[in-house]
Amino acid sequence: MNGTGTSGTGPRVEDVFREEHGRLLAALARRFGDLDLAEEAAADALEAAVARWPVDGVPPNPGGWLMTTARRRAVDRLRRDRALAVRLAVLRVEAERAEPVPDPAAGDASGGGADFPDERLRLFFTCAHPALSADDRVALTLRFLGGLGTAEVARAFLVPPETMTKRLTRAKRKIAEARIPFRVPGPDELPDRLPAVLQALYSIFTEGYAASSGPGLQRVDLAEEAIRLARILHRLLAGRRETAGLLALMLLVHARRATRVGPDGTLALLDDQDRTAWDRGMIEEGRALTVAALTGGPPGPYGVQAAIAALHAEADGVASTDWPQIVALYDVLLALAPSPVVALNRAVAVAMRDGPEAGLALLDDLRDEPRLRGHHPYQAVRADLLDRLGRLPEAASAYRAALELAGTEPERAHLRRRLADLEKRL
Repeated sequence: MNGTGTSGTGPRVEDVFREEHGRLLAALARRFGDLDLAEEAAADALEAAVARWPVDGVPPNPGGWLMTTARRRAVDRLRRDRALAVRLAVLRVEAERAEPVPDPAAGDASGGGADFPDERLRLFFTCAHPALSADDRVALTLRFLGGLGTAEVARAFLVPPETMTKRLTRAKRKIAEARIPFRVPGPDELPDRLPAVLQALYSIFTEGYAASSGPGLQRVDLAEEAIRLARILHRLLAGRRETAGLLALMLLVHARRATRVGPDGTLALLDDQDRTAWDRGMIEEGRALTVAALTGGPPGPYGVQAAIAALHAEADGVASTDWPQIVALYDVLLALAPSPVVALNRAVAVAMRDGPEAGLALLDDLRDEPRLRGHHPYQAVRADLLDRLGRLPEAASAYRAALELAGTEPERAHLRRRLADLEKRL
């Protein structure tokens, strides 16, 4: 029997824990006011589940079992560490003066109330506190609410894992030292806190849509969790166009999920995907939200990206896609949220509009951009454009560079296939 499995056809421990981890951690952090304690108690609960569930079977309410076990383990740790218990007691009193803390045992495992239906979103806003740096906010959220490991977060930020470990430790210490409360921000605080929450949600979705590493191209559960939380946020903040734009973007991109990997398990590019298999209901919902995101004022970056995704969704194929309009939208996006990745995507659109030589010239302008050095799509796009221009030896070199950087097996398989095809023509 697998050490982290269960008997029969029941769910595996790691699958249940992956689903419940964010909810568990958020409720524990809310209850005890300390992220380190919450993380340690959650890990203790997982260890207990690994030992018990293969023998006793998965309990009827695995989330509730994990919550009860983690809460007991947290109390045990506090009993052993009296100094920590005293410090957390003071923090608890201060928090309750500002906002009463519900007992997680009194409700469901999420600990959410009617006014804020998911405890995880409380922790999202805590991680988005302005006392933290912008990068620390997103990194903390990805690690503790997005279910990403430290190495995965480091890859998303294009930094070494050791650097990310220090960053996460610093951010947790800042929350403790600044006594940042685990609560929903007031209306006057919301505008400053919302962008970081949206960025974190989108980063979680991006990791689900295009995993940074591992055997699979996608982590559909992670992408759908980000969509679920974005729906809650959009419902709670009705009328905010930026939440509509983010949800629209997620839906329009996620609508392609079933076609992004071919029958042989390799990556299927946009022009190879069966568009009839795209989720039309999700596309229509995303298009309606895109209109809402772009109506009533200047566009935001998520609304613009959603508009680009909508143009892809409306086209019958790559050849009939409105590339001039997509280039124009990327121009707007570069003005709103300039980044080397946006510039890379614009170069692809320009190549489709004006030809591979025009796109390659833009890529050459980005060759010294530090954030693209470890970004395999840059080399993969460059290889494709060089191939289309007949510069085969250079294309092969670029494919090899992309293959060395690619993080998932479907991406590597796709690149190996393209390289082998090119080498036959050399």
